[in-house]
Amino acid sequence: MLWYVISLLFFEGGWNISSGLKIVLLRTFGAKIGQGVVIKPRISIKYPWKLQIGNYCWIGENVWIDNLDQVTIEDHVCISQGALLICGNHDYKKSSFDLFVAPISLKEGSWVGAKSIVSPGVTLNSHAVLSLGSVATMDLEAYGIYSGNPATRVKTRKIEQP
Repeated sequence: MLWYVISLLFFEGGWNISSGLKIVLLRTFGAKIGQGVVIKPRISIKYPWKLQIGNYCWIGENVWIDNLDQVTIEDHVCISQGALLICGNHDYKKSSFDLFVAPISLKEGSWVGAKSIVSPGVTLNSHAVLSLGSVATMDLEAYGIYSGNPATRVKTRKIEQP
């Protein structure tokens, strides 16, 4: 219950409270968080004790991490504004509409575009990109750029070295 109060006061509001304070609070509630992480205002995290964030990650405004299961975010990952990471859903094939949950993994250098959705059990592999407003319903291959609903591979990501 205490987490919900802390979340309302320090995470879900529009105040631009420092990422450092948010990280301390998340760690206090069991999250594992690396260095150089930026957490913008108006984000929702259901269970910090089921959250692991690597180094130098960015979590944009209005992100919702509905982590009924483990969410693992590796180093140098960007989750853009308004993105949803949803670990649970209901089985529409059963009359009892049972809840099922599965973990989400965002591998190093991956990028979840603004207003995109990552479904339960999905992995974005190394440097994969889920573009603006897309829905990942299956794993995304390394260095693939995906678009649409459901997201399909449209390009290969090429990273230029300085």
